[in-house]
Amino acid sequence: MTKKIQRLLQIMFFAIMGSLLLINCESNADNLGSQFFQANAAQDGLVLKDLVAYNISHSDTIRTDGAKLDSAAIGAFNVPQFGLQKASYFTQIRLNSYAPDFGTNAVADSAVIVIKPRFAADSIQTTTNSNFIYPDGNIASTKVVNSYPIIYKYGRTKIGSKTSLTINVNEVNDFMGSTVTKLYSNQDFAQGALLGSKTFNGNITSVNIKKNGDNSELFNRDATIRIPLDGAFFQSKIIAKAGMPELSDVSTFIRYFKGLKISVAENDGYIFKFKPNDVSLLLYYKKDVVASGVTTRPQTILMFDLGTNNVHYQKIDYNRAGTPAESGLAISNSVIGDMKLYPQGMGGPGVGLKISGVTLATLRDLYKNQKAGILSAKIRLYTDASWMNNFKKPGSFLVQQKDVGTFLKEFSSYNTNPSYNLITINNLYTNPSYYDIDLTKTVKDMIETEAANKDIVINVGNYTIDPTGAYVGLSPIIANFGQNFNGRSYTPNAVVLVGTDPSSDKRAQLRIIYAKKQ
Repeated sequence: MTKKIQRLLQIMFFAIMGSLLLINCESNADNLGSQFFQANAAQDGLVLKDLVAYNISHSDTIRTDGAKLDSAAIGAFNVPQFGLQKASYFTQIRLNSYAPDFGTNAVADSAVIVIKPRFAADSIQTTTNSNFIYPDGNIASTKVVNSYPIIYKYGRTKIGSKTSLTINVNEVNDFMGSTVTKLYSNQDFAQGALLGSKTFNGNITSVNIKKNGDNSELFNRDATIRIPLDGAFFQSKIIAKAGMPELSDVSTFIRYFKGLKISVAENDGYIFKFKPNDVSLLLYYKKDVVASGVTTRPQTILMFDLGTNNVHYQKIDYNRAGTPAESGLAISNSVIGDMKLYPQGMGGPGVGLKISGVTLATLRDLYKNQKAGILSAKIRLYTDASWMNNFKKPGSFLVQQKDVGTFLKEFSSYNTNPSYNLITINNLYTNPSYYDIDLTKTVKDMIETEAANKDIVINVGNYTIDPTGAYVGLSPIIANFGQNFNGRSYTPNAVVLVGTDPSSDKRAQLRIIYAKKQ
């Protein structure tokens, strides 16, 4: 009997504490239906309303100049639903100093362009040669080569056993303008001579050489992709122009040597990313050096400037001929909706979502006349069974109201709430999976304050985050352009979603959770 009384007291204690926590926490949450957490009990409900979901063509174009390229992408990917997607990278080149003096009898040995994609440091393969002879001085040494797979690959990383890409570097024959020039992904610059090529197997290597005698370092090279270029071209283009107007100043030089294009030869494989400012160009040459009557020809390295002072640009090519995506875009209907949706990054299609006037009237009646408080409003989008699971689905979307450049109110209302996520994903690796887009504040305003019912637009990409983890663009100074700060221009992912399909229980829907007094 005593135990039963103790148990009853425990239950009463936890019930009282739970009630206090609920009352104390709710007022600070987000004010969603807080008027119903009062003396009278509330009854929760769920409303599911179909959406008009439709494809939006962006004409396969997006701004891709240096102002938008936190990362750049090269490669190619061909998939039955979307067809070909191919990315090439262009960059201007500058000299680090002008009117250079290369010395006496300067002759180019070789040139190399170096790309530094990010790699999986924990997936290392090491080859050690303890009997290596270092050629400069014939020094007995140990050579260690570490190989790492690159990350941020999208597409067919294995065709057969492993996908290889042929990376080509070409001269650019058109002047690319200045860093304030706006460039869009469907523009082009004339391609000149092929300067170099390399077969890339998806791994990058570092090299370290140490003397066997005292373990001192003789050579060290970071893990990179190194593409050898034509030394004869740089002899005639650069070394032979010493003392001539072409190398005299930056304005003349960037119109003389207009830039480089980096691309892949294949039309299928994968796309990978790298930082534009991490690309470098090195020219190795020899010149006469006379000391104590003895002439030697040591090797000298000329490093070019490929950094932020230069135009950086990404060209994106699409070929959707005969694909479901092409058909879906051709018949897109923003009034009745499309049965399948084809969102694709890097300037590809987006998705529009419309809440009908009838749906909004029903929800306003629920709020005004039935005294319901809106606790949650989410859009749920399911992946279509036709999308292949071996191609990674988008991990995030950009979400905005149509023709509105500012962030949704959710960003400022809930950005301090660590449990809030604009996008929630239910399993990226199976079909069907689904995305929930939390639009509680936006939809509440439509219902409660009769804010304009603007279509919701989603695109593949992610918002730019600053070093503190905050969204770039929330600052009042640039708030009107908040939607501009994103990685859409270099995010290649795509997915097929179920749209407005009355026959499918996975059709696009608005999901409202509400509470009202009994």
